[in-house]
Amino acid sequence: MHQIVTKPIDSTRRWWILATVVAAQFMFGVDAFIVNVAIPTIAVELKATPAQIESVIAIYLIAYATLVVTGGRLGDIHGTRNVFLAGVLGFTLTSLWCGLALSGAELIIARLAQGATAALMVPQVLATLHLLFTDGQRSRAFAIYGIVLGLAGAAGFLLGGLLITVDLAGTGWRSVFFVNVPAGLVIAFVAWRIMPSVPRQSGTRLDIKGSVVLFAGLLCLIGPLLFGHDVGWAPWLWAVMAVGGGILAAFLKLEHAVARAGGMPLIDLTLLADAAFLRGLVAALFFFLANLSFYLVMTLLMQRGLKIPPLTAGMAFLPLALAFVVASRHSGARARHRGSRVLIEGCAIQIVGLAALALVAGFVDAPTPILLAFTMIIFGYGQGLVMAPLSGAVLSTVKPVAAGSASGVYGTIAQIGNAAGVAAIGAVYFAVEALQSTRAGFLVSLGLFVTLILICVTFLSWLRRASA
Repeated sequence: MHQIVTKPIDSTRRWWILATVVAAQFMFGVDAFIVNVAIPTIAVELKATPAQIESVIAIYLIAYATLVVTGGRLGDIHGTRNVFLAGVLGFTLTSLWCGLALSGAELIIARLAQGATAALMVPQVLATLHLLFTDGQRSRAFAIYGIVLGLAGAAGFLLGGLLITVDLAGTGWRSVFFVNVPAGLVIAFVAWRIMPSVPRQSGTRLDIKGSVVLFAGLLCLIGPLLFGHDVGWAPWLWAVMAVGGGILAAFLKLEHAVARAGGMPLIDLTLLADAAFLRGLVAALFFFLANLSFYLVMTLLMQRGLKIPPLTAGMAFLPLALAFVVASRHSGARARHRGSRVLIEGCAIQIVGLAALALVAGFVDAPTPILLAFTMIIFGYGQGLVMAPLSGAVLSTVKPVAAGSASGVYGTIAQIGNAAGVAAIGAVYFAVEALQSTRAGFLVSLGLFVTLILICVTFLSWLRRASA
């Protein structure tokens, strides 16, 4: 295959390239949280059902999770710069479509497309950093990347509340999507001007069938959880979920067939023989099941239950986000001294934070945003202690030659966990809310979060004993 020869990048220019690709990562991170703040407003204006509310978040994650490995492979085949530009422009156009959506169903479809284009854009960010920083500045570059990831959450909550409150030109919630348009165009223009063309890797292939089958299986498995409340949990929903389980089993057989035929399956099947890696993946799955879903139910409690305005609700998340950033910075040093024990400590702190929120929600008649904000700091700090070193712990037993594939599998599992958590815990929340109250739905959700984190701790302990 044709190889593109790259010219050396001077040290000044590569920092501008870093700023450009990290800006795209920041836009992606902001989008994951800015929508949470806007969800209650979207539900009212589009007359969206509970299923549609959850789907706006979950379908984006499902599309991203099933296509992110393919996006990385496309970067290898067609060049990181070309795929990055396609992803940024696609993300920009689909964001515009989201903002123009006239119904809940149309917004879900637009979010599906947005997640697919994000899967083209995001893998190229780390690939570019690996390409440009091979010297002593590598750690500094990745530190900047990590800080930006943490700040994206805080910016998303604040910007979402601000945009809805200001109501620019009467656009309301639509502005949380429209804001990506000028940002995306600027990023694409700068990337087109300064990003280098990189060598294409010969022999890299796409497992399109694997991506389609995985997407279909996840949709059948998670979709009924999203729409169960709307159709009264009809018996056929469970049949669809069973079909989804069967499709996922067929996916593994398909991947084995692709490997036997000399192709490149979506996942490196040799990883499945690593018991420690599998335990780590299960721990990560349960951790992420309680990740993004927490922010969904917290937002619904504040805006629907306590009638807190969007801007105030967004600002209430800021201390949590900042505590997350601080903990992420601390976790690296703590992990070096205490190993995987820091993950268990972080989970314990999360549980303490959830217990504190349960006490506030259960015994304070009208908790103020300030009280909720300071209580959430505990949860945010614990979450930051876990999330940063978790990937390293899960990948610790993987051979260096398989690190890229294992990282892709880990990222996919993380987003599947986020999507499934939003679907499953969201379904429980709305069911309890309909039967009792918003606060009751919140308290039951907190109990589920604690259960999921305890299961995560069980597998982390198992992983720690196995690696000791």
